[in-house]
Amino acid sequence: MLIEVLVAVLIFSVGILGIVGLQASAVNASSDAKYRSEAGLLANELIGQMWASDRTQATLQAAFHSPTSGASYQAWAWGGAGGGGNQTAPATGTVLQILPGAQSNPPLVVVAPVAAVSALSLPSSLVTITIFWQAPNEAVQHSYVATAQIGG
Repeated sequence: MLIEVLVAVLIFSVGILGIVGLQASAVNASSDAKYRSEAGLLANELIGQMWASDRTQATLQAAFHSPTSGASYQAWAWGGAGGGGNQTAPATGTVLQILPGAQSNPPLVVVAPVAAVSALSLPSSLVTITIFWQAPNEAVQHSYVATAQIGG
């Protein structure tokens, strides 16, 4: 009878350890989904700002293209609505403040011209937004890429 009790306790403890492992995996998946959805919302926010602004190729590149560090890109990534952030401390609600590890690899925004299909088509730009983050206690860096054609 003592052996049966020991086997039952062993089976029960293996089951409990399995449930604890599943809980840890669920927490990791939940936090990854949270960061991915936040990255998607932030990319859509920037695309919305582009649509609301002057949509000419030159203006989009000057204001949003990340290598040129335009004013609208800086406000989206660092400054926020109040303009309170800077290159060392991003403002609340900005990309680099919301996503962990994003300060070490800031988001990339590439604005490229799209060839006109016909003489009647209006010029437009292909915008590619890549947002990076690295969750705490993870060695892998994650990214979210959004593309949109803006113009006309």
